[in-house]
Amino acid sequence: MKLSSASFLSDQPIAPTFAFGKHDPVLHIGLAPNHNPHLKWSEAPADTRSFVLICVDADAPTKPDDVNKEGRVVPASLPRAPFYHWVMVDIPATMQEIAEGECSSGIVAGGKKELPGPSGSRQGVNDYTGWFANDPDMSGTYRGYDGPCPPWNDMRVHRYTFTVYALSREHCPVEGNDFTAPQVLQAIRPFVLAQAEITGTYAINPKI
Repeated sequence: MKLSSASFLSDQPIAPTFAFGKHDPVLHIGLAPNHNPHLKWSEAPADTRSFVLICVDADAPTKPDDVNKEGRVVPASLPRAPFYHWVMVDIPATMQEIAEGECSSGIVAGGKKELPGPSGSRQGVNDYTGWFANDPDMSGTYRGYDGPCPPWNDMRVHRYTFTVYALSREHCPVEGNDFTAPQVLQAIRPFVLAQAEITGTYAINPKI
């Protein structure tokens, strides 16, 4: 399989159009357009019955002590962990492309209530749900795509990997819409026929 995007090039920066947060010279972070990027895949196996799409940031800080705090930085050497930005299952096997902004445009405090996207598909919970859990203005269940927003004082450029999986079954074996990316990755393991990925980079810290 192959996966490409008209929104960004492989291993190159992602534009703020596709991010949750962007650099602000006064506040450090401002809200961004939060459009999902364009994605196009090809050469899936002939017996593909559906697709799964996952986006993950491999460089999320493992400790919040210094995150977004004045006079401090998140060192590049700090151990990192995955932060999932998007999980979509049951994408029809006839589909080969998702348009820019087709599944996400704008930010909704507490999470989007309506999730446009391919007919029949389901979009699960992303990791902003946990990130905003203790924020009275932003807490809620975040589903669908919510883009990059790395710490404004992080000394590491973050990598965002979009992966499309071709499955041998039409229905991903997770129920409802409260599933997470790790749950999906575990559930689809026996049914993956092929996969393809593309990675873009993003940073808010103007010093890097």
